[in-house]
Amino acid sequence: MLKSTPILLLVIVLLILSQACTVPGISTSDSNSMNTAIAQTIIAALTQTSQPNIPITGLESPVPTFTHELPTFTPTETLTPTSVFTSTPLIPQISVSMPTNCRVGPGKVYDRVGALLLGEVAEVAGRDPVGNYWYIHNPDQSNGFCWLWGEYATVTGNTSVLPVYTPPPTPTPTPNFAAFYAGKDTCTGWWVDIELDNTGGVSFRSISLTLRDTVTDAVLSMYADSFTDLSGCGTSNTKDTLPSGASRIVSSPAFTYDPVGHKLRATITLCSNAGQSGMCVTQVINFTP
Repeated sequence: MLKSTPILLLVIVLLILSQACTVPGISTSDSNSMNTAIAQTIIAALTQTSQPNIPITGLESPVPTFTHELPTFTPTETLTPTSVFTSTPLIPQISVSMPTNCRVGPGKVYDRVGALLLGEVAEVAGRDPVGNYWYIHNPDQSNGFCWLWGEYATVTGNTSVLPVYTPPPTPTPTPNFAAFYAGKDTCTGWWVDIELDNTGGVSFRSISLTLRDTVTDAVLSMYADSFTDLSGCGTSNTKDTLPSGASRIVSSPAFTYDPVGHKLRATITLCSNAGQSGMCVTQVINFTP
């Protein structure tokens, strides 16, 4: 429709000019001939406008075609982290390579209240002034604490911030021991050997022993400021003291007969000082050689 507009304008202009340029005195036939020519021009113009629109080429801008490929970026270096940061536990932890007792104080003289076993871990709350013991949460008591020997211990975490605790007063040691029948021997007469185990916190320096045969009612007694083990008719082994945690074999006085099969009763008293003085404790055992 837009393409036919100039033609219509041209026809209109020609009509106007034909009317304006008509000369008086010209015959009607000439005027009709002109009108006929103009009408044919209009019909031709209308016929041209009724034809399908023919696309006009050469006016559209061609779409540019890019033949260059985009550059490909290949990393030339792989970045690898050079350091790895691991968090350090705020509360030091302790474990052991051997089962270790945990006590109310830093030392064997204190009572045992727990133990740290292989594979267990406990929190460390402090240490002793010397650095040989660690004050930890008791593995056997949820709300308790105890002292652990550091010989077999491994501690992880920051121990520099741990407080230093003063150990509790050393408990007053108490004497105690256990006695067992250890065999029978002979040379001139027959005697029995008794094993003594010091289970208390006091060293013993003297012994009193009374041995009674409940079958014959024979009684033998002895007192000594040492501990002697007789070995047949040969040697003897004598020790002056029986320290805490140690053991000694002590030979009884000799019977003139073999007491085999007889029930014997031994009354044993151990004292911390010579002369049956100091702290003393007595045990009674019954046995049959």
